[in-house]
Amino acid sequence: MSRDVALDRVTMRFGAITAVRDVSLTIGAGEFFSFLGPSGCGKTTILRMISGFMEPTSGAIRIGGQDMRGIGPNKRPTALIFQNLALFPLMTVGENIGFGLEVRGVPKVERHSAVQRLLDLVALPDAADKRVTELSGGQRQRVAIARALAVEPSVLLLDEPLSALDLKLRQHMRAELRAIQRRTGVTFIYITHDQGEALTMSDRIAVMNHGVIEQVGDGASIYDHPDTAFVAAFVGEANRFAGTVAEVADGIAALDTPVGRLLGRNPRGLRPGDRAVLFVRPERMREDGAENALAARVSHCDFEGAFVTAVLETADGVRLQVHTPHRGGALPFPPESAARVGFCAGDAVVLPPGDAA
Repeated sequence: MSRDVALDRVTMRFGAITAVRDVSLTIGAGEFFSFLGPSGCGKTTILRMISGFMEPTSGAIRIGGQDMRGIGPNKRPTALIFQNLALFPLMTVGENIGFGLEVRGVPKVERHSAVQRLLDLVALPDAADKRVTELSGGQRQRVAIARALAVEPSVLLLDEPLSALDLKLRQHMRAELRAIQRRTGVTFIYITHDQGEALTMSDRIAVMNHGVIEQVGDGASIYDHPDTAFVAAFVGEANRFAGTVAEVADGIAALDTPVGRLLGRNPRGLRPGDRAVLFVRPERMREDGAENALAARVSHCDFEGAFVTAVLETADGVRLQVHTPHRGGALPFPPESAARVGFCAGDAVVLPPGDAA
């Protein structure tokens, strides 16, 4: 049965270094929750504190309402899948999956039944007698998941488990993980620096930076309505224009920038005279835009299959990216040609400079 996980003002220090600072949030029972951020931001430290391999310097971690302080990893209702999977190479797949049950003294007949049920769950029904070395990368991932689920955890912790896979297999395993989570109903807490993984799989995402949570929300909210400059820059691609707020009205800020005055949403209530950065997604840029119009010269185009990324440069040296769908035929922005692009004020956001990724 899944349980919620609550972090109450959790801080972790290593000497003079604060890896996690005053983090408070609740992860709902049965939720697929991801911590997203660059290397060194504190997300793996949070996972290790939840699992019991580290004790927080201050604050409390509760699972299903029970304070976990002083409770070791083997006594917590959690299971952890490491980045390197840590499967036993000399054991068969079935022995790997049943290992935790054997340690707990579960009889052999029951273990065999549980192993087969889990192999069916992860779509490897005939793999019990195979060696781990005979499996593909994706199959090994599934065995690691089955082994973790064998002990019936309330919370499954996953530390970048897909990072070693190639792109196609990683994309396939995203769907597999999400499907397994839905079938089991177990609370999944997932650690990743890959925004595609987090956006694709998660019910909610916490974006971390320097040990602090910058924003929590579903993928669409974080992508379309970033709270900070770091989130706007780290999650997805974004064109950015630094400047000074000149005017504000009706939730829109006018920003004076090196390329002229630009308009965007003003969710943080910035005032005239404030320094700020305007962010706009490359796919929101439009050819021959009338609002927030910019004249530029096309540097080059990157053909990426489903879409084309045009890289432009203004006379002031500001580089822009414009994503357009690939519909066949000639590229929409011929290299070295002059172009006029723009974007709607509602598609841009103006934020305090902060710590842009």
